[in-house]
Amino acid sequence: MLHVDLDQFIAAVEVLRRPELAGRPVIVGGRGDPTERAVVSTASYEAREYGVGSGMPLRIAARKVPDAVILPVDAEAYLAASDEVMSTLRSQPGATVQVLGWDEAFVGVELDDPEAYARRLQQAVLDRTALHCSVGIGDTLVRAKVATGFGKPRGVFRLTADNWLEVMGQRPTRDLWGVGAKISRRLAGHGITTVAELAAADPEVLAAEFGPRMGPWYGELGRGEGSRVVDDTPWVARGHSRETTYQRDLTDPAEVDAALHALFEQVWADIVAEGRPVVGVTLKVRYAPFITTTHQRRIATTGDRDVALASVEALAGDRIEPGRPVRLLGLRLEMPMPEEAREGHTPTRSGW
Repeated sequence: MLHVDLDQFIAAVEVLRRPELAGRPVIVGGRGDPTERAVVSTASYEAREYGVGSGMPLRIAARKVPDAVILPVDAEAYLAASDEVMSTLRSQPGATVQVLGWDEAFVGVELDDPEAYARRLQQAVLDRTALHCSVGIGDTLVRAKVATGFGKPRGVFRLTADNWLEVMGQRPTRDLWGVGAKISRRLAGHGITTVAELAAADPEVLAAEFGPRMGPWYGELGRGEGSRVVDDTPWVARGHSRETTYQRDLTDPAEVDAALHALFEQVWADIVAEGRPVVGVTLKVRYAPFITTTHQRRIATTGDRDVALASVEALAGDRIEPGRPVRLLGLRLEMPMPEEAREGHTPTRSGW
Protein backbone atom coordinates (compact mmCIF):
# COMPACT_ATOMS: atom_id res chain seq x y z
CA MET A 1 0.00 0.00 0.00
CA LEU A 2 1.14 3.52 -0.81
CA HIS A 3 0.58 6.83 0.91
CA VAL A 4 0.57 9.79 -1.48
CA ASP A 5 1.16 13.23 0.01
CA LEU A 6 1.27 16.37 -2.11
CA ASP A 7 4.27 18.57 -1.39
CA GLN A 8 3.41 21.98 0.14
CA PHE A 9 0.02 21.56 -1.53
CA ILE A 10 -1.73 24.86 -0.90
CA ALA A 11 1.39 26.93 -1.53
CA ALA A 12 2.08 24.89 -4.66
CA VAL A 13 -1.40 25.61 -6.01
CA GLU A 14 -0.83 29.31 -5.45
CA VAL A 15 2.51 29.20 -7.23
CA LEU A 16 0.89 27.49 -10.21
CA ARG A 17 -1.55 30.40 -10.42
CA ARG A 18 1.27 32.93 -9.98
CA PRO A 19 4.43 31.46 -11.55
CA GLU A 20 6.40 34.57 -10.59
CA LEU A 21 6.24 33.36 -6.96
CA ALA A 22 8.34 30.25 -7.65
CA GLY A 23 11.32 30.13 -5.32
CA ARG A 24 9.98 32.86 -3.05
CA PRO A 25 8.71 32.41 0.52
CA VAL A 26 4.92 32.08 0.24
CA ILE A 27 2.57 32.05 3.23
CA VAL A 28 -1.16 31.35 2.95
CA GLY A 29 -3.56 32.20 5.74
CA GLY A 30 -6.73 34.04 6.66
CA ARG A 31 -7.50 36.89 4.32
CA GLY A 32 -3.84 37.43 3.58
CA ASP A 33 -3.57 40.38 5.98
CA PRO A 34 -0.97 39.88 8.74
CA THR A 35 -2.44 42.77 10.74
CA GLU A 36 -5.59 40.71 11.25
CA ARG A 37 -6.06 37.79 13.61
CA ALA A 38 -5.46 34.69 11.52
CA VAL A 39 -3.13 31.69 11.37
CA VAL A 40 -0.94 30.16 8.71
CA SER A 41 -2.69 27.47 6.66
CA THR A 42 0.50 26.46 4.87
CA ALA A 43 3.90 27.82 3.94
CA SER A 44 6.22 27.08 1.06
CA TYR A 45 9.48 25.30 1.77
CA GLU A 46 11.27 28.64 1.39
CA ALA A 47 9.16 30.11 4.20
CA ARG A 48 9.52 27.01 6.37
CA GLU A 49 13.28 27.54 6.39
CA TYR A 50 12.58 30.59 8.57
CA GLY A 51 10.55 28.55 11.05
CA VAL A 52 7.08 29.31 9.67
CA GLY A 53 4.57 26.48 10.10
CA SER A 54 0.88 25.73 9.96
CA GLY A 55 -1.11 27.13 12.86
CA MET A 56 1.34 29.95 13.57
CA PRO A 57 -0.26 33.38 13.99
CA LEU A 58 0.03 35.21 10.69
CA ARG A 59 1.52 38.32 12.28
CA ILE A 60 4.37 36.25 13.76
CA ALA A 61 5.00 34.55 10.42
CA ALA A 62 5.21 37.98 8.78
CA ARG A 63 7.82 39.06 11.31
CA LYS A 64 9.89 35.94 10.71
CA VAL A 65 9.87 36.46 6.93
CA PRO A 66 9.47 40.18 6.17
CA ASP A 67 9.75 39.65 2.41
CA ALA A 68 7.25 36.79 2.27
CA VAL A 69 4.29 36.89 -0.09
CA ILE A 70 1.20 36.46 2.09
CA LEU A 71 -1.94 35.27 0.32
CA PRO A 72 -5.55 34.68 1.39
CA VAL A 73 -7.00 31.18 1.63
CA ASP A 74 -8.90 30.12 -1.51
CA ALA A 75 -10.58 26.87 -0.52
CA GLU A 76 -12.41 26.42 -3.83
CA ALA A 77 -9.16 26.48 -5.79
CA TYR A 78 -7.55 23.92 -3.49
CA LEU A 79 -10.58 21.64 -3.64
CA ALA A 80 -10.58 21.76 -7.44
CA ALA A 81 -6.87 20.90 -7.57
CA SER A 82 -7.38 18.10 -5.06
CA ASP A 83 -10.20 16.60 -7.12
CA GLU A 84 -7.88 16.46 -10.14
CA VAL A 85 -5.20 14.69 -8.13
CA MET A 86 -7.59 12.12 -6.66
CA SER A 87 -9.08 11.46 -10.09
CA THR A 88 -5.57 10.83 -11.38
CA LEU A 89 -4.86 8.35 -8.58
CA ARG A 90 -8.10 6.48 -9.25
CA SER A 91 -7.20 6.18 -12.94
CA GLN A 92 -4.00 4.24 -12.20
CA PRO A 93 -4.05 0.51 -13.08
CA GLY A 94 -5.41 -1.64 -10.25
CA ALA A 95 -5.57 1.23 -7.76
CA THR A 96 -7.94 1.38 -4.80
CA VAL A 97 -7.91 4.93 -3.39
CA GLN A 98 -8.79 6.05 0.12
CA VAL A 99 -8.85 9.85 0.32
CA LEU A 100 -7.61 11.31 3.61
CA GLY A 101 -7.91 15.00 2.80
CA TRP A 102 -7.19 17.64 0.19
CA ASP A 103 -3.57 16.65 -0.13
CA GLU A 104 -3.19 12.99 0.79
CA ALA A 105 -4.56 9.53 0.08
CA PHE A 106 -3.77 5.86 0.45
CA VAL A 107 -3.46 3.76 -2.70
CA GLY A 108 -3.80 -0.01 -2.49
CA VAL A 109 -2.47 -2.12 -5.35
CA GLU A 110 -1.06 -5.60 -5.96
CA LEU A 111 2.35 -5.52 -7.65
CA ASP A 112 5.92 -6.74 -7.50
CA ASP A 113 7.77 -3.44 -7.82
CA PRO A 114 6.07 -0.77 -5.66
CA GLU A 115 8.88 1.75 -6.14
CA ALA A 116 8.45 1.72 -9.90
CA TYR A 117 4.71 2.04 -9.54
CA ALA A 118 5.17 4.96 -7.12
CA ARG A 119 7.39 6.76 -9.64
CA ARG A 120 4.84 6.26 -12.39
CA LEU A 121 2.13 7.54 -10.09
CA GLN A 122 4.18 10.65 -9.25
CA GLN A 123 4.69 11.33 -12.93
CA ALA A 124 1.00 10.87 -13.70
CA VAL A 125 0.05 13.42 -11.03
CA LEU A 126 2.71 15.84 -12.26
CA ASP A 127 1.66 15.48 -15.90
CA ARG A 128 -2.02 16.11 -15.17
CA THR A 129 -1.82 18.74 -12.41
CA ALA A 130 1.77 20.11 -12.44
CA LEU A 131 1.89 19.26 -8.72
CA HIS A 132 4.64 17.22 -7.07
CA CYS A 133 3.98 14.53 -4.49
CA SER A 134 5.90 12.19 -2.20
CA VAL A 135 5.03 8.52 -1.78
CA GLY A 136 5.45 6.25 1.20
CA ILE A 137 5.34 2.49 0.71
CA GLY A 138 4.42 0.16 3.55
CA ASP A 139 2.97 -3.20 4.48
CA THR A 140 0.52 -1.45 6.81
CA LEU A 141 -1.24 1.89 6.51
CA VAL A 142 0.74 3.20 9.48
CA ARG A 143 4.09 2.32 7.94
CA ALA A 144 3.11 3.77 4.56
CA LYS A 145 1.98 7.02 6.17
CA VAL A 146 5.16 7.39 8.24
CA ALA A 147 7.35 6.46 5.26
CA THR A 148 6.14 9.47 3.29
CA GLY A 149 7.93 11.83 5.65
CA PHE A 150 11.24 10.25 4.70
CA GLY A 151 10.47 10.70 1.01
CA LYS A 152 9.75 14.41 1.09
CA PRO A 153 10.03 16.29 -1.11
CA ARG A 154 9.27 14.50 -4.39
CA GLY A 155 10.71 11.19 -3.20
CA VAL A 156 9.74 7.59 -2.49
CA PHE A 157 10.52 5.65 0.69
CA ARG A 158 9.60 2.17 1.92
CA LEU A 159 8.93 1.10 5.53
CA THR A 160 8.03 -2.49 6.35
CA ALA A 161 8.29 -4.85 9.30
CA ASP A 162 11.87 -5.58 8.17
CA ASN A 163 13.23 -2.06 8.61
CA TRP A 164 10.66 -0.39 10.92
CA LEU A 165 12.70 -0.45 14.13
CA GLU A 166 15.96 0.19 12.28
CA VAL A 167 14.52 3.44 10.88
CA MET A 168 12.08 4.46 13.60
CA GLY A 169 13.29 2.75 16.80
CA GLN A 170 15.34 5.60 18.26
CA ARG A 171 13.00 8.36 17.12
CA PRO A 172 10.76 10.10 19.66
CA THR A 173 7.22 8.79 20.00
CA ARG A 174 5.81 12.10 18.76
CA ASP A 175 7.16 11.20 15.30
CA LEU A 176 4.43 8.56 15.02
CA TRP A 177 1.21 9.17 13.16
CA GLY A 178 -1.42 9.68 15.86
CA VAL A 179 0.93 10.60 18.73
CA GLY A 180 1.06 14.31 19.47
CA ALA A 181 2.88 16.32 22.12
CA LYS A 182 0.31 15.61 24.85
CA ILE A 183 0.35 11.83 24.35
CA SER A 184 4.14 11.75 24.10
CA ARG A 185 4.37 13.55 27.47
CA ARG A 186 2.06 10.99 29.06
CA LEU A 187 4.15 8.18 27.61
CA ALA A 188 7.33 9.83 28.91
CA GLY A 189 5.77 9.74 32.37
CA HIS A 190 6.13 5.96 32.13
CA GLY A 191 9.68 6.13 30.80
CA ILE A 192 8.57 5.60 27.21
CA THR A 193 10.29 8.19 25.03
CA THR A 194 11.28 6.35 21.84
CA VAL A 195 9.37 4.31 19.27
CA ALA A 196 11.32 1.20 20.26
CA GLU A 197 10.36 1.66 23.90
CA LEU A 198 6.72 2.04 22.93
CA ALA A 199 6.92 -1.07 20.75
CA ALA A 200 8.17 -3.05 23.76
CA ALA A 201 5.92 -1.41 26.36
CA ASP A 202 3.85 -3.50 28.76
CA PRO A 203 0.28 -3.62 27.38
CA GLU A 204 -1.11 -3.43 30.91
CA VAL A 205 0.76 -0.19 31.56
CA LEU A 206 -0.58 1.33 28.35
CA ALA A 207 -4.13 0.17 29.09
CA ALA A 208 -3.98 1.62 32.59
CA GLU A 209 -2.88 5.00 31.22
CA PHE A 210 -4.99 5.27 28.06
CA GLY A 211 -7.80 2.76 28.50
CA PRO A 212 -8.42 -0.79 27.26
CA ARG A 213 -8.91 0.30 23.63
CA MET A 214 -6.45 3.16 23.14
CA GLY A 215 -3.65 1.65 25.23
CA PRO A 216 -3.13 -1.40 22.97
CA TRP A 217 -3.58 0.82 19.93
CA TYR A 218 -0.61 2.99 20.96
CA GLY A 219 1.41 -0.19 21.39
CA GLU A 220 0.50 -1.19 17.83
CA LEU A 221 1.61 2.22 16.58
CA GLY A 222 4.99 1.70 18.20
CA ARG A 223 5.39 -1.51 16.22
CA GLY A 224 4.06 0.06 13.02
CA GLU A 225 1.19 -2.39 12.99
CA GLY A 226 -2.43 -1.79 12.03
CA SER A 227 -4.74 -2.10 9.09
CA ARG A 228 -3.50 -3.62 5.84
CA VAL A 229 -6.61 -2.66 3.87
CA VAL A 230 -7.14 0.47 1.78
CA ASP A 231 -10.84 1.29 2.10
CA ASP A 232 -12.37 3.30 -0.74
CA THR A 233 -15.76 3.59 0.96
CA PRO A 234 -16.87 7.23 0.58
CA TRP A 235 -16.07 9.24 3.67
CA VAL A 236 -19.05 10.27 5.80
CA ALA A 237 -18.80 13.24 8.15
CA ARG A 238 -19.51 12.63 11.83
CA GLY A 239 -20.24 16.30 12.31
CA HIS A 240 -19.89 19.80 10.96
CA SER A 241 -18.12 22.72 12.57
CA ARG A 242 -17.31 26.36 12.06
CA GLU A 243 -15.15 28.75 14.01
CA THR A 244 -14.37 32.44 13.82
CA THR A 245 -11.49 34.47 15.19
CA TYR A 246 -12.75 37.98 15.89
CA GLN A 247 -10.63 40.95 14.94
CA ARG A 248 -11.73 42.62 18.16
CA ASP A 249 -12.33 40.76 21.41
CA LEU A 250 -16.01 40.26 22.23
CA THR A 251 -16.66 41.68 25.67
CA ASP A 252 -20.39 42.41 25.65
CA PRO A 253 -22.52 39.30 26.42
CA ALA A 254 -24.91 40.41 23.68
CA GLU A 255 -22.04 40.35 21.17
CA VAL A 256 -21.05 36.86 22.24
CA ASP A 257 -24.65 35.68 21.97
CA ALA A 258 -25.04 37.17 18.48
CA ALA A 259 -21.75 35.63 17.32
CA LEU A 260 -22.76 32.22 18.65
CA HIS A 261 -26.12 32.41 16.86
CA ALA A 262 -24.38 33.33 13.61
CA LEU A 263 -22.11 30.27 13.93
CA PHE A 264 -25.08 28.07 14.68
CA GLU A 265 -26.92 29.13 11.52
CA GLN A 266 -23.85 28.31 9.40
CA VAL A 267 -23.38 24.88 10.96
CA TRP A 268 -27.11 24.10 10.87
CA ALA A 269 -27.16 24.75 7.12
CA ASP A 270 -24.44 22.09 6.75
CA ILE A 271 -26.44 19.68 8.93
CA VAL A 272 -29.59 20.22 6.85
CA ALA A 273 -27.64 19.42 3.69
CA GLU A 274 -26.55 16.11 5.24
CA GLY A 275 -30.12 15.06 6.06
CA ARG A 276 -29.13 13.61 9.45
CA PRO A 277 -30.11 14.63 12.98
CA VAL A 278 -27.89 16.03 15.74
CA VAL A 279 -26.74 14.02 18.77
CA GLY A 280 -24.05 16.20 20.30
CA VAL A 281 -22.68 19.72 20.68
CA THR A 282 -19.09 20.88 21.09
CA LEU A 283 -18.28 24.48 22.00
CA LYS A 284 -14.80 25.95 21.63
CA VAL A 285 -13.99 29.26 23.33
CA ARG A 286 -10.67 31.08 23.14
CA TYR A 287 -10.35 33.86 25.66
CA ALA A 288 -7.86 36.70 25.32
CA PRO A 289 -4.94 36.55 25.13
CA PHE A 290 -4.83 32.87 24.04
CA ILE A 291 -6.52 30.53 26.50
CA THR A 292 -8.66 27.88 24.80
CA THR A 293 -11.37 25.74 26.39
CA THR A 294 -13.52 23.04 24.79
CA HIS A 295 -16.84 21.77 26.16
CA GLN A 296 -18.97 18.86 24.94
CA ARG A 297 -22.47 17.65 25.62
CA ARG A 298 -24.50 14.76 24.26
CA ILE A 299 -28.11 15.65 23.52
CA ALA A 300 -31.27 13.74 22.73
CA THR A 301 -31.34 12.95 19.00
CA THR A 302 -33.02 15.82 17.24
CA GLY A 303 -33.54 17.23 13.78
CA ASP A 304 -35.42 20.25 15.05
CA ARG A 305 -33.54 23.52 14.63
CA ASP A 306 -34.99 25.17 17.72
CA VAL A 307 -34.21 22.19 19.96
CA ALA A 308 -30.62 22.05 18.68
CA LEU A 309 -30.22 25.80 19.17
CA ALA A 310 -31.57 25.56 22.71
CA SER A 311 -28.95 22.90 23.47
CA VAL A 312 -26.19 25.15 22.14
CA GLU A 313 -27.48 28.08 24.18
CA ALA A 314 -27.65 25.96 27.33
CA LEU A 315 -24.07 24.75 26.90
CA ALA A 316 -22.85 28.29 26.25
CA GLY A 317 -24.75 29.61 29.25
CA ASP A 318 -23.12 27.02 31.48
CA ARG A 319 -19.59 27.25 30.11
CA ILE A 320 -18.79 30.69 28.67
CA GLU A 321 -17.37 32.77 31.50
CA PRO A 322 -19.11 36.15 31.67
CA GLY A 323 -16.86 39.18 31.59
CA ARG A 324 -13.89 37.43 29.96
CA PRO A 325 -12.93 38.84 26.53
CA VAL A 326 -13.61 36.24 23.82
CA ARG A 327 -11.14 36.02 20.96
CA LEU A 328 -12.57 32.99 19.11
CA LEU A 329 -15.74 30.92 19.09
CA GLY A 330 -16.14 27.52 17.49
CA LEU A 331 -19.19 25.29 17.26
CA ARG A 332 -19.51 21.66 16.18
CA LEU A 333 -22.70 19.64 15.83
CA GLU A 334 -22.27 15.86 15.91
CA MET A 335 -24.42 13.51 13.85
CA PRO A 336 -25.01 9.76 14.09
CA MET A 337 -23.46 7.68 11.34
CA PRO A 338 -25.93 6.54 8.65
CA GLU A 339 -26.26 3.05 10.10
CA GLU A 340 -27.13 4.62 13.45
CA ALA A 341 -29.84 6.87 12.02
CA ARG A 342 -32.16 4.74 9.96
CA GLU A 343 -35.29 6.23 11.48
CA GLY A 344 -36.05 8.09 8.28
CA HIS A 345 -35.86 11.48 10.02
CA THR A 346 -34.52 14.39 8.03
CA PRO A 347 -33.60 17.68 9.74
CA THR A 348 -35.00 20.85 8.20
CA ARG A 349 -34.88 24.49 9.08
CA SER A 350 -38.34 24.27 10.66
CA GLY A 351 -37.96 20.78 12.15
CA TRP A 352 -38.94 17.26 11.07
